[in-house]
Amino acid sequence: MRDPYQVLGVARGANDADIKKAFRKRAKELHPDANRDDPKAQDRFSELNSAYEILGDETKRKQFDRGEIDAEGKPRFQGFEGMGGMGGRGGRAGGFEFNFGQGGGSPFGRAGGGEAGFDPSDIFSSLFGEQARRQRGRPEPQKPAEQSFTLEVTLAEAAGGATRRVKLPGGREVEVTIPEGVGDGKVMRLRGLGQPDPFSGESGDVLMTIKVKADPRFTVDGKDLRTRVAVPLARAVLGGPLHVPTLTGAVEMTIPPLTGTTKQFRLRGKGLKGEKGAVGDLFVAIDIEMPASDAELTALMKTRAES
Repeated sequence: MRDPYQVLGVARGANDADIKKAFRKRAKELHPDANRDDPKAQDRFSELNSAYEILGDETKRKQFDRGEIDAEGKPRFQGFEGMGGMGGRGGRAGGFEFNFGQGGGSPFGRAGGGEAGFDPSDIFSSLFGEQARRQRGRPEPQKPAEQSFTLEVTLAEAAGGATRRVKLPGGREVEVTIPEGVGDGKVMRLRGLGQPDPFSGESGDVLMTIKVKADPRFTVDGKDLRTRVAVPLARAVLGGPLHVPTLTGAVEMTIPPLTGTTKQFRLRGKGLKGEKGAVGDLFVAIDIEMPASDAELTALMKTRAES
């Protein structure tokens, strides 16, 4: 185990802030998830962790500087006096008392003794999230970051459903299905199609918000649609066939004689799909077109007015 100061790359007189800053920088460089092709990455990261456990703890750092513990945090024993007083798994040497825990761990560990309040995992969690917590034996799952974008669809696509090829925020192109009857502002989750997390490798989700573009032919009224169709004066007076636009193509209907602008017609099932599969209707109103000039019509209207 190398000198902890050399491992972190700081001078012996460095303050706590410099040590913490150096650890963060080195941790990002040496983390195994950032060096997947390096078989020694784990060893170097473990060495960095051990070095910070000593220098990042004020008590252990002082003990190391005084030569009481080595680079691994184990006690140094030199010039023992009263060796006969040693017994079992612990003892006292030259006035320095030590006690080994189960498994030969460091007597200066955070559990059951030593100074409290130092835990490098707090730094790991902010640096590496879930992967670092798992490595420290404290798994707390965190989802990869989500991405979002808005997809504009036509009113016809929203009503009848469609398949569209879209470009995701990360540049990937995929085909997405627009469900039948989707509403404006609906947010759809595309699972696993986001960017992969740099450490866990898990891909995040993409949130796709649907924006339904206005159709100049129709006015949306809940699940119903409303439209207006221009009708020549003669047809409005005499009646006859009329072509009406719908979301699935034009249809023909017949208007009765003397149809005025206050008259409204209903085409059932030609609206939008609502909750539980219910489909709205299309309401049709007419706008009567007057000719630019018509001498006969003008004369007729004068005669009728005089009579």
